[in-house]
Amino acid sequence: MQQNIPPRGTIRLTRRGRLVLILLATGAVVAGAAVVVPLVTARHGVQEAKPASLVIPEGWRASQVYGAVDKALALPAGSTEKALPKAHLKLPTDAAGNPEGYLFPATYPVTKKTTPESLLSFMVNTANKKFNGAPIAAGAQRNAMNVYQAVTVASIVQAEAASKADMGKVARVVFNRLERGMPLQMDSTLNYALKRATLKTSADDTKLASPYNSYLRMGLPPTPIDNPGEEAMRAAVNPPAGDWLYFVTVKPGDTRFTADFAEHQRNVAEFNARQNGSAPQATPSSSAPQIAQSSSAPQATQRSSAPQITQNSSAPQATK
Repeated sequence: MQQNIPPRGTIRLTRRGRLVLILLATGAVVAGAAVVVPLVTARHGVQEAKPASLVIPEGWRASQVYGAVDKALALPAGSTEKALPKAHLKLPTDAAGNPEGYLFPATYPVTKKTTPESLLSFMVNTANKKFNGAPIAAGAQRNAMNVYQAVTVASIVQAEAASKADMGKVARVVFNRLERGMPLQMDSTLNYALKRATLKTSADDTKLASPYNSYLRMGLPPTPIDNPGEEAMRAAVNPPAGDWLYFVTVKPGDTRFTADFAEHQRNVAEFNARQNGSAPQATPSSSAPQIAQSSSAPQATQRSSAPQITQNSSAPQATK
């Protein structure tokens, strides 16, 4: 097929046409250079930085969250805690300004404009959305609690349960003890008061004068003892049926729940023997608390206190 194209030598450009061609050619070179540079820098591992994210795990205490935010934002230690009054956090009245329990475990974006106040507000607002929804609020009401009390129960569950599978049973133990007018006797509340994490609770520890000493004080502690995740919250408002009053994690993967105190004593004796590296004894030592807890440290302090920074600018998502 013939094409009606004049011979190359017969093409003529006007002065204006030549100017346009020159400009187009120049632009093409610039555009080409703009495409090549990123490709070259990418080959050498130099890429434009993406916004970072701060991961807050389930069970971290507020003090750990404050430290993580300080490090993520490269601020002097204590800066985030000092910023609390300026954050104007939307906390329930029962919290009395203490955000413990409401610094929701999730992944939060961190940019150059992020401040401690904005991060703390993001966490609390996320918690309010999660906790005040129908499933949690209705579940709390069904158990004759308000949402803040449900968060407090969930924080104990988060700290005490050796596995996610045990969370519901731990919550049931809490409710059974409350209904029977028994002290909770949870090591996790003592550890919170003493700002520590340990499996060894002594008789002297149980005499501590603190509202968080659930060996002496009846009922729930005055505030949550960590920041629980969604699974602990679900366990707290919808625990399985059961008559359990005692539990102890004798060894990893072996948490024993019972309603019989004599059986529990035998389980505690085995736990103590394993901790001491000796053969199981018939009864626990006299200084052993009546309710020994999980054989792993509370989840609030199992993980490193260093912030986990990831290159991810997505909205908060509950960690697993």
